[in-house]
Amino acid sequence: MRTIDRVKKKFVEEGFEASLERQTTSRVYEKKLDGDVEAKLVSLCCSEPPKGYAKWSLRLLADKMVELNYVESISHVTVRSALKKTNLSLGK
Repeated sequence: MRTIDRVKKKFVEEGFEASLERQTTSRVYEKKLDGDVEAKLVSLCCSEPPKGYAKWSLRLLADKMVELNYVESISHVTVRSALKKTNLSLGK
């Protein structure tokens, strides 16, 4: 259902003020990385990159973590978030 349709329905059923309020989400997001896996990510990031590469990329790190069975699956965005949280830079 499109957003405008949901807003119209809420306006008709509950009124103007209710249609302006945002609902809090009830969805629970499962964390992919815990402290142990983050530590493995940091150590992997600080290691030598694979042969043929000058430095680690986020996608290379994500693929290597799956290859080493640290996680079942992980996106490069999650890797970026974890490294940003630890103030690590791939360029240094």
